[in-house]
Amino acid sequence: MIALFDFDGVIVDTESQYTVFWDRMGAEYLGIEDFGRRIKGQTLVQIFDGHFSGMLKEQEEVVARLNEYEAAMSYDFLPGVVDFLHELKEAGVPTAIVTSSNQPKMEQVYRAHPQLDDMVDAILTSEDFSRSKPDPECFLKGMEILGGTPEETVVFEDSFHGLAAGRAAGAYVVGLATTNSREDIVPLCDMVISDFTNISLSSLKQVKSKKA
Repeated sequence: MIALFDFDGVIVDTESQYTVFWDRMGAEYLGIEDFGRRIKGQTLVQIFDGHFSGMLKEQEEVVARLNEYEAAMSYDFLPGVVDFLHELKEAGVPTAIVTSSNQPKMEQVYRAHPQLDDMVDAILTSEDFSRSKPDPECFLKGMEILGGTPEETVVFEDSFHGLAAGRAAGAYVVGLATTNSREDIVPLCDMVISDFTNISLSSLKQVKSKKA
């Protein structure tokens, strides 16, 4: 078994903060309400290509504002995730973070959590793949780096795009009901959890084997 984790809304509880930021950007620059929900799981490049195409001045302003916002954000770990990652490491299960975030954002995270590198075997950011979720490229690359197959891979995701990417990659998908409701994500994954407080490697293997 190998385990691939999205970052925001899965490892750290930041999605509500990003929703506030992108709702503000959508309203100010595009006149779009509820913009944060619409672009969850997308990279900055994908957001700009899809919604800010040709708006170079506005893109520069958004990047500057985003950098300032992320520098002041809190990056609190989701309940139970540190212990769960430790359990996986102790059991020899290869793990990786696969995130749509870019390196500049992750530098902010490393300052808040310098131990993050030691908690997983690899961290893939948006610079490491050419296509964004819901395309499965990022998870397939994670499998390749960790030496696993889709059949033995478990993906932990919260966003609609991320859940779709995990499914498209052929993995067993665990949905986190942190960004979207449990009812909304149930059809998109194999298992739903609220956080990591009530999950263990043995319980995950048991549920996964029943489905198989």
